[in-house]
Amino acid sequence: MESRTNGAATIRRLRRTDLPIDTIELARFLIGKMLVHDFRGPRTSGRIVETEAYPAGDPAGHAFRGKTVRNSPLYLARGHAYVYFVYGMYYCLNVSSERLGIGAGVLVRALEPFEGIDCMKERRSSSSVPDLARGPGRLAIAMANRFALQRGGLVHGSFAVARRV
Repeated sequence: MESRTNGAATIRRLRRTDLPIDTIELARFLIGKMLVHDFRGPRTSGRIVETEAYPAGDPAGHAFRGKTVRNSPLYLARGHAYVYFVYGMYYCLNVSSERLGIGAGVLVRALEPFEGIDCMKERRSSSSVPDLARGPGRLAIAMANRFALQRGGLVHGSFAVARRV
């Protein structure tokens, strides 16, 4: 994904070294950053407006009971995608948040749509822009999050965390 201009704003992909190595710090850092998806169709992006931190040792975190095949992306170095299916109907996106081998992540809970809004409306069968990516399940549908993103680095590839400059 190259930098691209939308009106007066340019979106630039973050590097792994830009991301803090601490779950709570990363959750705060991601607020205001852009989540961008450039794959099979128009670019969709949105400003991250809500996150939830699951540090190592948090009983609510998917890594709490140890490493499994399913949650192994949480044990990768910060900035990797952990996508899981919940309630038999929604995908949720987490970002690995610690050093390699430490299981922790940040759930991206909501976005303010920025690019590809018509595409998001079609995916969600909704015309309400504020509701397009409000909540992790709606966000996943609007941004076309799927298991294919699993383990992918959010600092390279078709899916990325970026900043507006």
